[in-house]
Amino acid sequence: MAGGMQVNKNKFIEDWNAARENLEHNFRWTRRNLALVGIFGIAVPILVYKGIINEFNMQDEDAGRPYRKFVGQK
Repeated sequence: MAGGMQVNKNKFIEDWNAARENLEHNFRWTRRNLALVGIFGIAVPILVYKGIINEFNMQDEDAGRPYRKFVGQK
């Protein structure tokens, strides 16, 4: 076996890994975090979904078919 091969640890990578492992202990809700969750966790998925539904409805309209029913549509 290969012996005597010591690993040189990078201090910055070790600090970053430690911060990631303890993220749930150090996280705080701030206005910025709430805004980011609102934008990327709620608004962007809703806008993407609406865009996809709109695209399908335009295809149905062009083909002369009735609109398909999706989640949340009446």
